[in-house]
Amino acid sequence: MTIRVLICDQLPVIADGLRTLLDAVPDIDVIGTTPNGMEAIVLVRTMRPDVVVTDLNLQTISGLEMIRRLGQEDESPNVVVFTATDTDETVSDVLHAGASCLLGKDVSPQELINAIHGAAAGQTMLAPNIAQRLVAWFRAQPEPQKAETCPEVTELTPREREVTRMVAQGMSTEDVARELIIGEATVRTHLYRVRTKLGVRDRAELVSLAYRTGLIHSDGRSLGDERMLSMGGLRAS
Repeated sequence: MTIRVLICDQLPVIADGLRTLLDAVPDIDVIGTTPNGMEAIVLVRTMRPDVVVTDLNLQTISGLEMIRRLGQEDESPNVVVFTATDTDETVSDVLHAGASCLLGKDVSPQELINAIHGAAAGQTMLAPNIAQRLVAWFRAQPEPQKAETCPEVTELTPREREVTRMVAQGMSTEDVARELIIGEATVRTHLYRVRTKLGVRDRAELVSLAYRTGLIHSDGRSLGDERMLSMGGLRAS
């Protein structure tokens, strides 16, 4: 299978050099080059390349914006970013934009060819120094807290779980009743049964247990902050 490649770079010497390099690879066909981000989008729509190799500095729109827009196309190509800038901000922006590969301009010709083959196959590839930084960042993150075991949680009915989640998110008895279209007395009955099954005395203990057992998951805040937020937002039933 021949891989159709579009090259995007403002500098003719780099674009022409890449074309000469890739034209020598039997299964790669360079269908064109452009220094212009908007023109690149038009070429993608008309020529349907499998892979776009691009710098981030382009005319009319940046390479980053071009990648974002290509991601909205019905048939978007995989993108290999070939750039001299590899700051943490650039790495984050490029990966969030949807690029498949991120390489520095100091990579060897074979590494670039391998990246194009990988991108065409739907793989993600990063320059070794970028991969090392991401691994170092990942290792520096705190390990996720393991949920405590509470067999009684499995005894809750789907409705009891639903009410528990809503209460843990700070909703009052009135709020829960309105959301579920049931009576406030029914909500209080559900909460009584939940507290009885789990052996907790009040809402504060219920919310705490819900988070500790993994019944409720934090949305990015620390576990302690999430509990305090939930408890502080509760109104007495």
